[in-house]
Amino acid sequence: MSELDRDEQQPDQRGQRDQSDQREQREQPDASSTGASLRASHAARARSAASRAAAVSRYVERRRAEPADEEVAWKAAHAARVSAQAVAVLSESDPAPAADSRCARNASASAAQAARMGRTHDGDSEAAVAACRAALTASQAAAAAAKAGELGANPALNAAADEAEAAAVAAAVAAGWMRPGEDAPQVPTGMRSTELMHMLHL
Repeated sequence: MSELDRDEQQPDQRGQRDQSDQREQREQPDASSTGASLRASHAARARSAASRAAAVSRYVERRRAEPADEEVAWKAAHAARVSAQAVAVLSESDPAPAADSRCARNASASAAQAARMGRTHDGDSEAAVAACRAALTASQAAAAAAKAGELGANPALNAAADEAEAAAVAAAVAAGWMRPGEDAPQVPTGMRSTELMHMLHL
């Protein structure tokens, strides 16, 4: 092959490489936008779980009539507070799918604890049992999305967690613990609990 032929082919090869590089750049997702998208998903789920916990706490508090109800109300309030703390930790940090998913997991776990108190208060009524079961399912789904190896970035697990959270909200509404469209009660976070810090690995 003559030098002239090689010179004619080299620009074409460079052009092909440039086009290939540009195509790869377009196909690769932007890390910052992906992190922001995952943050929005995990944050929405965490806030929803915290709202469920707060609603159960208010429900139990408003209806306690016997001395035995005081412990149930205290445990529900504690669960709501820990759930709110998880949301606060998430909102104070930079987007990080693994950490964000752990916050959502912990908010959901505390909401499940609050649901158990709602079930105890309602005397294991059918609706309360269903709501408690749905809250536990949501907690398990959130835990799966945050498990080691997934880092909060598995689309299928995140979608399953979102669906389970929506089902838990619907069940809480059916049990009378929440009202559709009602603003979530404000829960003071107070000092960060050692329980939360341990769950977040901080």
